[in-house]
Amino acid sequence: MERKIRSGEYPPGTRLPGELTMTHEHKVGPGTVRRALDILRDRGLVVTVRARGSFVSDPLPPAPEM
Repeated sequence: MERKIRSGEYPPGTRLPGELTMTHEHKVGPGTVRRALDILRDRGLVVTVRARGSFVSDPLPPAPEM
């Protein structure tokens, strides 16, 4: 998901697919999707609005230097 966000596939402000959709799309369990969203939130890439969904942060934080 982070790669899709950073590449622009999910541009800032875009609503991400719902958790159920992501579990099917990535063939993982719901706990894995929730944990991934937690990590994305911790990194400042995603904000979640209760009853509305998760959205790509606008603006995006800079990518970590490697």
